[in-house]
Amino acid sequence: MATTSGSKRTPLTNQQKAAALLITLGPDLASRIYQHLKEDVVEQVTLEIANLRKISPDEKDAVMVEVLNIAAAQEYISQGGVEYAHEILEKALGPVKAMEIINRLQGSLQMTPFDYIKRTDPQQLLNFIQSEHPQTIALILAHLPPDNASTILGALPAEVQVDVATRIAILDRAAPDVVMEIERVLERRISSVFTQEFTAAGGVRALAEVLNRADRSTEKAIMEKLEETNPELAEEVKRLMFVFDDLINLDDRTIQQVLREVDGKDLSLALKGAKEEVKSHILKNMSSRARAMIMEDMDVMGPVRLKHSEEAQQKIVNVVRQLEEMGEIVVSRGGEEEAMI
Repeated sequence: MATTSGSKRTPLTNQQKAAALLITLGPDLASRIYQHLKEDVVEQVTLEIANLRKISPDEKDAVMVEVLNIAAAQEYISQGGVEYAHEILEKALGPVKAMEIINRLQGSLQMTPFDYIKRTDPQQLLNFIQSEHPQTIALILAHLPPDNASTILGALPAEVQVDVATRIAILDRAAPDVVMEIERVLERRISSVFTQEFTAAGGVRALAEVLNRADRSTEKAIMEKLEETNPELAEEVKRLMFVFDDLINLDDRTIQQVLREVDGKDLSLALKGAKEEVKSHILKNMSSRARAMIMEDMDVMGPVRLKHSEEAQQKIVNVVRQLEEMGEIVVSRGGEEEAMI
């Protein structure tokens, strides 16, 4: 049914507001925001942008004001908590609008434990938690960005690493009341020290992401111990990881694509410590000239420390992961079967 010019327009949904915001910001800023969104969210918002009816200047202004108010509320919460944010918003916007904004944020706050440690410097956090129980350490690492978590995990004593790694993997099976109690105690102790931000974590995938970013020696030591103490968990983690030896599972075209992005010196050093079948698989995908140069470099460098070869291997693995994240290649993890279509 057609809408008359005097009819009241239907309010924008949240998805439409997000689309209106991106349209208002323009393609450059919108593309930068897209980089921080999950794939399913990108699809939803893109569909809304494509289908969005014309919006009036007043609607655009209302969306921008709403976004600014929510951003301000999040900043106030990070500075002094929910009550502090509510007090300031109430003075600025009135009690009704303030409560509306806080209620909108409250759901996110309640679902994101340990939200105050994400920006914490890993070394500072390590100094604080290294004497804690492995369960507490696991809970904290599971709520850090994988890069920071891997740094801390690698700095822990060897005998603690596997225990913590195992606990990270089974956090998704931990009783919520136990998690909440540990969070409550920990928050009381360090909330005055560390800044706030929101994140979510836990489970086997979280552990795989941490180990994927850890140095090769840490990754290898933890996985070897996990295979001894908990082979079922080790297999789960392997299915979600990609390590240098997995290069043998990449087809020729993919290997060639990876090699175009790899530094020659890193490749020579990596192959010095590689298994013979992996080395052969890589070398056969190089031109005769390039293969001869790599072989000559390997001969010239003589014996190398295993640590240095593993570091070079990790650089190549990082290239594979980056290409996969960009959608340039498809990587099958260990234990995965190739889908037939």
